Amino acid sequence: MSSSRRDARERALGLLYEAETRGVAPDEVLAGLPLPPDPYAVTLVEGVAQHIERIDELISTYSRDWKLERMPAIDRAVVRLAAYELMDRADVPTGVAISEAVALASAYSTDESGRFVNGLVSRLAREVRTDAGTSDPGDNVQA
Repeated sequence: MSSSRRDARERALGLLYEAETRGVAPDEVLAGLPLPPDPYAVTLVEGVAQHIERIDELISTYSRDWKLERMPAIDRAVVRLAAYELMDRADVPTGVAISEAVALASAYSTDESGRFVNGLVSRLAREVRTDAGTSDPGDNVQA
């Protein structure tokens, strides 16, 4: 299951990035696909789209020295994806949300993005998750 969720996150990241770079709603990108992506990817894209104002508010509040609009678009998409999982997906352990976001940023963005995303998503987790400061047995499980 871990690779399917990882693949779904990667696909969702691509769709969110595409929507932003094209200046269209994520739902429009989903609707234009010849085949629907994995259901979890759809859930992630739709979830980010539905909660974008709250997500961006949290990112703006907890980002240090970076305004939302100045972040690389791919970093913004990664953090939005992780923020949605932290806010609305109790089935995803905090540690998994953070580590998956770092892995995506490290793979698709700048050399410094992994550290930046780790710090920002960790701060977001402390705000939106009650288990963020404690050791969660599920954190060692890849979702």
